[in-house]
Amino acid sequence: MNLRDSSGWIFRALWMQRTRTLLTIIGFSIGIAAMVLLSALGEGLRVFVLNEFTQFGSHIIAVNPGKTETFGIGGLLNTTRPLSLSDASAIGRLANVEEVVPVVMGNAKVKFGQRARYTDVAGVGGAADKAWKLELAQGRFLPADDLQRARALVVLGSKVKDELFAGLNPVGSFVRIGSERFRVVGVAAPKGEFLGTDLDDMVFIPAGKGMQLFNRQSLMEIDIFFNPRATSEAMADKIRRFLIDRHGFEDFTITTQDQVLATMDNILTILTFAGAGLGAISLLVGAVGITTILMITVSERTAEVGLLRALGGTTNTVRTLFLGEALVLGLIGGVCGIALVALFLLLTYLFVPGLPVALSPTIVFGALSLSMIIGLLAGGQPAASAAKMTPIDALRAE
Repeated sequence: MNLRDSSGWIFRALWMQRTRTLLTIIGFSIGIAAMVLLSALGEGLRVFVLNEFTQFGSHIIAVNPGKTETFGIGGLLNTTRPLSLSDASAIGRLANVEEVVPVVMGNAKVKFGQRARYTDVAGVGGAADKAWKLELAQGRFLPADDLQRARALVVLGSKVKDELFAGLNPVGSFVRIGSERFRVVGVAAPKGEFLGTDLDDMVFIPAGKGMQLFNRQSLMEIDIFFNPRATSEAMADKIRRFLIDRHGFEDFTITTQDQVLATMDNILTILTFAGAGLGAISLLVGAVGITTILMITVSERTAEVGLLRALGGTTNTVRTLFLGEALVLGLIGGVCGIALVALFLLLTYLFVPGLPVALSPTIVFGALSLSMIIGLLAGGQPAASAAKMTPIDALRAE
């Protein structure tokens, strides 16, 4: 039997059982759609998080105060010593270090005239705009003052500016943050959110003033942006040895951007595969449907199978025809499932554009391949049953 005859036999058989075929395809397409959608959501989340972490660049090292160490059996000692502004200044003089941003964060009341609101306050250095890729809509960023004797200056986020000044030009005006007065020198252009923190609903003041405002003895973090020609491992080792010389021992924690990205990528990749696995479970419904319809088909088409064998059809021919039906059911179900996901993504793009969903070709081809494989596996037993029939037994049963 040639390919044309085989194809005609398969599609005619499916059409004769179109109600069962339709129900089987629906069940299978729902399973494929669930698997593809969960995979796309997981992949979209992975891409979103990695993009969030790399929007400030990928050559970053963070130093945080304190280090947890283990001594003896089950003994933990947490050594928390301050990271000072002088530490940040000294690190900035190391080779291959391009920018150093001391960071201290908190929440405070910002007031102008009769208007006031609580907002996040970031105490940073004068290089934060370059390091964090902040653009200015008005004025300028914090000047590169001596970290120890910084002036009371502030840069407003775009939302804070709109809330407090309502269309007025804030540059040169004075706002009160906590109990101290700050002169506005600039307004940051809209930046958006970073891992849930709205950078537009924030004000930026010198790190030294931030430590005074929040009564802190230590910086929360020192972000170090280094030359891309240097490796993160080499820079981390250099900074570690430098700070040990200054502090006497390792009372700090160093984290490289590569470490963070590798950890997050591993976690999110596992979540993506877990989502695909959960979706794949629903494919069992489609597999059971294919097995059921083909088993019923075998029992109802014994005369057809007997006639086919009597006309010279071999065991392999019968098996191939029934497996072809299973393969076509799996393929059509897979295509319909992907079409459902494509429709969902189109509606998502139109109405919820911020939802992180990434449908990659790998996911699509993987889903189609899996649908056909499951179709073949589900049709294996019915095909084997049909192939075992002898012409005489099949015709006699009819």
